[in-house]
Amino acid sequence: MARAPSRPWQGLVLAGLGLVAAAVRAEDRGPRQLFNDAVRLLFAGKPADSAKDFDALVAVRPELEPQLWQRGLALYYAGRFADGRRQFEVHRGANPADVENVAWHFACAARQEDPAAARKALLPVGDDDRVPMREILALFRGTGTPAEVLAAAEAGPEDVRRNQLCYAHLYLGLYAESTGDMAEAKTHIVLAAGRYSMDHFMGKIARLHATLRDWDVPADDH
Repeated sequence: MARAPSRPWQGLVLAGLGLVAAAVRAEDRGPRQLFNDAVRLLFAGKPADSAKDFDALVAVRPELEPQLWQRGLALYYAGRFADGRRQFEVHRGANPADVENVAWHFACAARQEDPAAARKALLPVGDDDRVPMREILALFRGTGTPAEVLAAAEAGPEDVRRNQLCYAHLYLGLYAESTGDMAEAKTHIVLAAGRYSMDHFMGKIARLHATLRDWDVPADDH
């Protein structure tokens, strides 16, 4: 998932798409257009259509698949959990130190099977030094707690806390949803989408999550 503001190699995805945009085309759209359309459809609340465009992109440029973590998000929200699980497994080869990738893989596996199976299948991951990713990883491993995630997110300079809390509540919400606690999921996702909202990719994912679940975000909570 995108770091704040983005991963350095996310630019490689876009650069790669630019290099091949004039080559093979799918449905009269080049790879760059397919990528842009897929992202646009995702944030328009149409994850199934977004996933189809990502599928078309992978069909014409399969070598890009490991980099397309955005596709995994579209697949999760489209309810294609087995495909999403595979996407995050493939993505690990491109970014082996990404805790967010582990979390979304867990979410797909938990929805495809159950949380116990998802924990057994938890992806190995390198050191992700973003706050509070270590605590989020411990939570998904079953060795940490939501309180530890929030304590880590609430620490540090004031100018970074909002972003840290956006991530903390997004992944606390995703974890709760993955384990079947929808009331807890709603509480955290609404906070990530509202009080601690951010304009980067994953901040927008929090707002999308709330929209797709029909969870109201108070207008005065932004």
